[in-house]
Amino acid sequence: MALNPVVAEVTARIVERSRATRADYLRRMDAARDSGTGRAKLSCANWAHAFAGQTIADKLTAMDGSKPNIGVVTAYNDMLSAHQPFERFPEVIRKAVREVGATAQVAGGTPAMCDGVTQGRPGMELSLFSRDVIAMSTGVALTHDAFDAAMMLGVCDKIVPGLFMGALAFGHLPVVFAPAGPMPSGIPNAEKARIRAEYAQGMVDRTTLLASEIGSYHSPGTCTFYGTANSNQMMMELGGLHLPSTAFVHPETGLRDALTSAAAKRTVELARSGQGRMADVISEKSIVNMIVALLATGGSTNHAIHLVAMARAAGVLIDWTDMDQLSSVTPLLARVYPNGSADVNAFQAAGGVAFVARELALAGHIHSDVTTVMGQGIEAYFQEPSLVDGELVWRDGVKESLDRDILRPASDPFDKEGGLRLVQGDLGRAVIKVSAVKLEHRIVEAPAAVFETQEDALQAFKDGKLFRDVVVVLRFQGPKANGMPELHSLSPALSVIQDKGFKVAFVTDGRMSGASGKTPAAIHVSPEALAGGPLAHVRDGDIIRLDAEAGILSTVGVSDLTARPLAVRSPANAHGASWGYGRELFGAFRHVVTTAEEGATVCFAVPVSGGGHTDTPPHPNFVDRTVDA
Repeated sequence: MALNPVVAEVTARIVERSRATRADYLRRMDAARDSGTGRAKLSCANWAHAFAGQTIADKLTAMDGSKPNIGVVTAYNDMLSAHQPFERFPEVIRKAVREVGATAQVAGGTPAMCDGVTQGRPGMELSLFSRDVIAMSTGVALTHDAFDAAMMLGVCDKIVPGLFMGALAFGHLPVVFAPAGPMPSGIPNAEKARIRAEYAQGMVDRTTLLASEIGSYHSPGTCTFYGTANSNQMMMELGGLHLPSTAFVHPETGLRDALTSAAAKRTVELARSGQGRMADVISEKSIVNMIVALLATGGSTNHAIHLVAMARAAGVLIDWTDMDQLSSVTPLLARVYPNGSADVNAFQAAGGVAFVARELALAGHIHSDVTTVMGQGIEAYFQEPSLVDGELVWRDGVKESLDRDILRPASDPFDKEGGLRLVQGDLGRAVIKVSAVKLEHRIVEAPAAVFETQEDALQAFKDGKLFRDVVVVLRFQGPKANGMPELHSLSPALSVIQDKGFKVAFVTDGRMSGASGKTPAAIHVSPEALAGGPLAHVRDGDIIRLDAEAGILSTVGVSDLTARPLAVRSPANAHGASWGYGRELFGAFRHVVTTAEEGATVCFAVPVSGGGHTDTPPHPNFVDRTVDA
């Protein structure tokens, strides 16, 4: 089927906007490729250092000089359930590549923090910045320049975007991502949400809450709701960086190890062929495909930030208007918690990624003429793997959904448009995830209750001060202020207010987890309050209108919001956001980080105060709002 005209229009606009930055990126990748393979550039002493710790057999293979060497970057730790399986992956990879006459080395590791552990804690203020640290760590690992291709081992929230950004700095190489898969299903998501809400109201004790949470998060593998981690995996599939349908295979299975082995061997094939370099796989078209896949499945709002930074790493410039316009024509094909009651295991059983890929391609919602690690075209991603007599085989995925309460065709979607929208007005620009918000809750007009910290807002809830029609405004939560933490701890409280029959909305320059949904939330408000954004002018009692249907985020009856003096963050909160729990190490990040709509990143050259300059042009929407934190 012909490409949807809006998809074609948005893609063309991105191509034109990115012309200079994309050309510069490809020029640099071409130069790196043309300089020859890494092992040919290293002196004998360099090469000896690179293999000094390897087995005799691997040293002999390396000494041949013509055999590919695969660099593995891993985000393994055994605190993250999703990353615990990566402990065994390097040996699986080494064994696989030896079978095809190559070598593999763990080139380096990256940090991998768990937002589930740091929710509501000071460590959450390092979470978003950890993405850029991961990108830098990936660059450090690969800069040994001893590799013919690379494999990335990561799953969760900031980790995959960071690996993606760092790997693109070495886009002259083929790069394959190998996930670990989700844990088996635990207690039903509706039951988990019920107990959280009861705990927020003091109806059950901490022991009951802990038992519920352990029933949800109980084994190795990714958390099973459709938050940022699993949204990452959907995007890596439709971006062409996974082997097909590998995202949602459990880690403790023979099939998972077979897929990891196959990914390693495919990486060697790409290295030998000189095809499938990451710079060619990730293009304007594949970025659009990733956005559409996210929208069609009601994925995480965090990617309204991450995707901008990820695309920029490939020289591609996107913004929230692009996402909003794509959302207007993207059918919502999936209902996965928090957008429904099912988890990702049920989603996979109903048809999974292969079904979504086929439906989007055949209906003209994604570009089929893309390069992937499987070759030319998206069609390979219509297939699913299985083990037959111990051998990995690929078959066409199901052509009909096996559960239409979870997964539907493009011809009969849950909604005619995707789950993400842009809202804007005199309060700035923000995004809202509407796929989990019922129609009757999508328009809220109510007095503001303004807070500086999540703790203050929660205390007001506990004191009974928010049980009314209210728009909770939480400011000074942007990347410059405190690293832009997720504010998921507020979700149960806000849902309780809404369930009492009150109109409630949330407006913040911070982030809200991909696990959040049923309460309307205008998040990532840009520019942020600390940089002089409009939220710094809002006062308690101001009437605020959040209209997700019309795309409005504004005050009502305020003639000139910016004529008011800016609110000043209290000294205690300013100091608390700068020191302790490692936050003092990230002062430079807070000072130079770009806006949320520019990806909230420190990785790319941007204008700086005091006459600095860049070697590549900034995003056209960029305004230098650098301030002292």
